[in-house]
Amino acid sequence: MVKTEENGDAAGGNLEPEQYRKMFIGGLTSSTTDETLKEFYSKWGTLVDCVVMRDPATKRSRGFGFVSFSKQSEVDAAMANRPHIIDGKTVDPKRAVPREQSQRSEANISSKRLYVSGVREEHTEDMFKEHFGKYGNILKCEIIADKNTGKPRGFAFITFDDYDAVDKCVLIKSHMINNYRCDVKKALSKEEMAKVQQQERERMDRGARSRGPPMGRGGGGWGPGGDRGGYGGQPWGAGPGGPGGYGAGGGGQWGPSGGGYGGGYGGGYGGAPGGGRGWGGEGSGGWGGPPSQGGWGAPSGGAGAGWGQGGGQGGWGTGGQGAAQSWGGSGGQSGGGGWGGRGY
Repeated sequence: MVKTEENGDAAGGNLEPEQYRKMFIGGLTSSTTDETLKEFYSKWGTLVDCVVMRDPATKRSRGFGFVSFSKQSEVDAAMANRPHIIDGKTVDPKRAVPREQSQRSEANISSKRLYVSGVREEHTEDMFKEHFGKYGNILKCEIIADKNTGKPRGFAFITFDDYDAVDKCVLIKSHMINNYRCDVKKALSKEEMAKVQQQERERMDRGARSRGPPMGRGGGGWGPGGDRGGYGGQPWGAGPGGPGGYGAGGGGQWGPSGGGYGGGYGGGYGGAPGGGRGWGGEGSGGWGGPPSQGGWGAPSGGAGAGWGQGGGQGGWGTGGQGAAQSWGGSGGQSGGGGWGGRGY
């Protein structure tokens, strides 16, 4: 792990919140080191922390790492200069997701489309374009209206030209637009949500078999280790991995077929099942892992299908009350899930 003296500034509150300054780097080669990672990403700013995650027992790379900059603008600069090639391989950089968000299955799927809830009659598409345009280039903005009344149905979609714009938006769950709070989430298609839910079921089935005793309980913070928390509670590099994301799932391909850096970052990137050797255990602080005290706590409610935990107003899903709808549907006639929430 490579750290700088500026970590002291972070402790003193002189840096922006780390959730805006932290990046997840997936797809690393086995030869990539902390120093290699630091050398590559230092071209875009000052690194406060840099680590390639390794198996605690074998010390072999798990195939992913994290870098923390001193400013969010430096993360923006790094993401604006993709692709990133390290040690001859194109890696997969993303903005790191806080534990609260990484517990959601869909957090690990890249999407160029944003779902916005809380839309009022006072809102216009121009307002949304002005607000969300600062996060990236908007290709399309739609406020979904009732076919009969023409009034907003409470949600909208923003389509960007890059998934990073959506990732930036969802780091800030609530956005004030025309003095009204609007919540945002990634917009996933019916097929993507079905895949996510299947992976979640498979992950839960594997959990009892693959989870072993943790290496201590974290007490918050970011450093990997036993007593002082770290990155979370799921085993680093557990082959089967968590939902979606980056694990070497079916056929050993990188992609949303296993693994995932949410819900226990990096459950997959090149490792055999971790057998319970987790950084920071199922502890309180850090990124990923089961919720406990402090840290980026788990979202409320169960892992119900879709947005809004199984079909709230304007929710997305393939199960629960909000699932039996499709685009343009008028009330639950299409089967098996689709776009839209309860009553749409």
